[in-house]
Amino acid sequence: METKLQNKTSPCLWMQAKVVNKKVCLRDFSCAACRFDRALRKACHENENLQKMGVARKGKRGSLIFWKDKLRKQPLAKRPCIHHMKGHIDFKTCPKSYHCIDCEFDHYFHDQFKVYTMVKPVAFNDISGISLPVGYYLHSGHTWVKIEDHNNVRIGIDDFASRVLGKFTAIKTPLMGKQVFQGKKAIHLSRNQHMASFLSPVNGVVTEVNSKVNKSPGLINNDPYIDGWIFSLYCPNLKQDLKKLMFMDSNKSFMNKEVNRLYAFLEEKTQLAAADGGSLGKDLFGNLPENSWDRLLKFFIH
Repeated sequence: METKLQNKTSPCLWMQAKVVNKKVCLRDFSCAACRFDRALRKACHENENLQKMGVARKGKRGSLIFWKDKLRKQPLAKRPCIHHMKGHIDFKTCPKSYHCIDCEFDHYFHDQFKVYTMVKPVAFNDISGISLPVGYYLHSGHTWVKIEDHNNVRIGIDDFASRVLGKFTAIKTPLMGKQVFQGKKAIHLSRNQHMASFLSPVNGVVTEVNSKVNKSPGLINNDPYIDGWIFSLYCPNLKQDLKKLMFMDSNKSFMNKEVNRLYAFLEEKTQLAAADGGSLGKDLFGNLPENSWDRLLKFFIH
């Protein structure tokens, strides 16, 4: 199978299905972040409900149907795979009537190609045992941003927060299509009866949620920067948002200060040693008194 690069002026899926005459995709097929897609879906749902009541809407709006339904009316040989429509591969038919969840090829495509869009950092800096990836942006509330392509980013929790709070047992995140705001609560992680809220480092619309982390929040602790990412965002004003974050040398300076503050906190508040051999362990809270959770949040998770 030959993969292809997407043209910057690719036609919208609704246009390719001939539901609309002319519409160019400007969001790299991140449909969940597209107002045009949401508006058409809303109109299609309204048409379906009216049809069930035996009412026919007049005009062009009344003729709107979902792009997948439009393509299902085509002969099998003319139904293009969604990956072809997005410009990823040469022409291939869709044998599953656009039920991608049942398609072996769709699973294969994501396994073989999508995983490689998550390029591992060139290197990690070690700050007293805290891993700090090169090329990521940091928010002072211990969330990170990794730029994927165009205005799409991945979001997660840094290694410092993971080590301080220990293994998470539950997570709650915004659903796909929901908007999050820089500096506002967006990620809620729990460790048994204890809960911690983390701020979104940028503004954007959720385009994907890591289902593996939803099922096993402990992935965040095992691999916070790669497999433990939490959700993806489409960020329309990404350049402006990134100006408020830390990067490269600022990351290292910030983390050094956080580690030093943590050592001072432990000595003053608990009289317990912060580290074994100069490095922080993986579950600091698990080795502290039960009432330490709120104080850790107050001092370190803004």
